[in-house]
Amino acid sequence: MDILNKINSSDDIKRLDQSELEPLCDELRRYIIKNVSQTGGHLASNLGSVELTVALHRVYDSSRDRIVFDVGHQSYSHKIITGRRDMFNTLRCHGGISLRQFGGLSGFPKPYEADDDAFVAGHASDSVSVALGMAHARTLKKQNYDVVAVIGDGALTGGLAYEGLSNLGGGSEPMVVILNDNGMSINGNVGGMARLLSEERVKPGYINFKRWYRNAFGSIPALYDANHKLKEALKRRILPTNVFDAMGIYYLGPVDGHDVAQLETVIRWARDMRTPVLVHAITQKGRGYKFAEEHPERYHGVGKFDYLTGELPQEKKCFSTVFGTAMCRLAEANPDIVAITAAMSAGTGLDAFSRKFPDRFFDVGIAEEHAVSMAAGMAKQGLIPVFAVYSSFLQRAYDMLIHDISLLDLHVVFCVDRAGLVGNDGETHHGVFDISYLSSVPGMKILCPSSYAELELMLDEAINKMSGPVAIRYPRGGDGDYSDCLGLKTSLVRCGDKLTIVAYGTMINTALKVSDMLSAQGIECDVVKIASLKPLDSGCVIESLKKTGRLLVCEDVCTEGSIGTKLLALSAEAGVKLSAFSLNDLGEGIVAHGSVSELMRDCGLDADSLFDAALKLVRDKQ
Repeated sequence: MDILNKINSSDDIKRLDQSELEPLCDELRRYIIKNVSQTGGHLASNLGSVELTVALHRVYDSSRDRIVFDVGHQSYSHKIITGRRDMFNTLRCHGGISLRQFGGLSGFPKPYEADDDAFVAGHASDSVSVALGMAHARTLKKQNYDVVAVIGDGALTGGLAYEGLSNLGGGSEPMVVILNDNGMSINGNVGGMARLLSEERVKPGYINFKRWYRNAFGSIPALYDANHKLKEALKRRILPTNVFDAMGIYYLGPVDGHDVAQLETVIRWARDMRTPVLVHAITQKGRGYKFAEEHPERYHGVGKFDYLTGELPQEKKCFSTVFGTAMCRLAEANPDIVAITAAMSAGTGLDAFSRKFPDRFFDVGIAEEHAVSMAAGMAKQGLIPVFAVYSSFLQRAYDMLIHDISLLDLHVVFCVDRAGLVGNDGETHHGVFDISYLSSVPGMKILCPSSYAELELMLDEAINKMSGPVAIRYPRGGDGDYSDCLGLKTSLVRCGDKLTIVAYGTMINTALKVSDMLSAQGIECDVVKIASLKPLDSGCVIESLKKTGRLLVCEDVCTEGSIGTKLLALSAEAGVKLSAFSLNDLGEGIVAHGSVSELMRDCGLDADSLFDAALKLVRDKQ
């Protein structure tokens, strides 16, 4: 690793000879593959963006200029280049994680890690808008730095990207957009923009002409200007349907995204034009690692794997897979059931459904707002849409939940995957706000299964027996074997008179463990398991509190709108006087990355921490 070891900043990249760039890219790929095989992470997307990242750092100074990554799945080379190479083995993992990873390097750009990370990036389609805001700030403050947004073609399936592009093209703010086009998001891209970009990929003639034209006439300004109209006519002939030019953004491309020299040249052109410019780079997801090249969707986000054989860990049973199996079974019996995903068919467990019922499966791309509104239209016309979506991604569609779903009380089922702490993707991906925002949606019902069996029961109930909007929230992976109580009612699962412990979802397992630990100390407690969070079936809790006078609630969500705060209000409303209570949750909900077990311990939601909190409640009273 003779070249990579010399690279600690954009300045070091700029000092390299052109002949060293290709070997550097090879070293970066080997380094990423070897480390990600040990820690897990986003592999295929990062392998595809190596040359693009090197070219960006040849042109820009990331400590001063603002390089805004969209999502951030492609930022590993950027992090390695900007002085974090020796921290890369602490990268958070997608699966199991060792203690050394907790507090280690984030898998996404984070400004608190380094000034080179211009902005936090975890959700798609916002980079153009964020970068344009930075460009406006630069101009208004009369400062001197460049701004570039790096966006993938997958993110162009999201509407926010077009809001940013439309605004950019309508003005004259100098800014560059790099379109990293690999034909994929996580699953293959869908929709009209994907087709348009595929057409552009077969038109490399323009960029070759552009290079020749600049070399031939660039040194003769009068001749260059005189030929401008001819050049524009030729450009329109070669690229007659280019949407970016039509929006007022100067289009350069397509360019080979694995040719560093060509990329560097075109990006410099784009920067020096001092106008809104888009550079269209064609890349290959998984580049340089044959297993990822052949199956980029499987190697998008991986746990630890054997990098020599490419063998990935066996997929384990989890809430997502149970949901997918149950959906297929229910759809067999009810032809009105349709499934919707936002570019997450594999992650949400809908792959089998998509194969079995292709006409009833709808992947809308990274467009959660559209998915919810489309579901509303389907429901209005008699279908039963089931939208499987990650908790933190559903946040993006809050307006549609109220305006398009709630006002007409439409029967749409939201299967909210990745609820609670998801672990290693960190604060941009934790599903800790859904109870708060879903509870505010009029007419919304919220169910939370504690087991796989409860998920199947709740899904059947939500689809076939309920009306109006229903959300079922469940965690990533998760231990779904709890089976002491099966149903939609709040249940008393342990009896005692010293303390009332309340939990829901898989947190019930921790609550029962705490109960066992207390029982060993001679302290017997009521443990109440809630299944329906809205409407909140609190009668069992109130009766228990009348007996114990002490309340301990454990939930991995933010405090605002939490079940604990609602139970306090309901107990006061019922005239129950509590001598002590402890709401154990995630505070404001901004939690860093690490394994779920580490984060639970750090946030005081592991069994030992809750046991200490329970002892304090009981012994303070005594």
